[in-house]
Amino acid sequence: MKARVTVTLKSGILDPQGNASVRQGKVFDIELSGSDKAKAEAALKDAADKLLANTVIENYRVEVLS
Repeated sequence: MKARVTVTLKSGILDPQGNASVRQGKVFDIELSGSDKAKAEAALKDAADKLLANTVIENYRVEVLS
């Protein structure tokens, strides 16, 4: 199963990489074993909360692709 986690800065947070009109983010393409979509989504949300995103200044979106 493949999934994608997209992490972006929350609105109102200025991007330190450039001027305020430029936005940056991170995309994580992840391959998971198993076929339970709900379990995979829960595990990815947990990983995003703990490892992939700084939830104070970033939002994330989890998509299970297949």
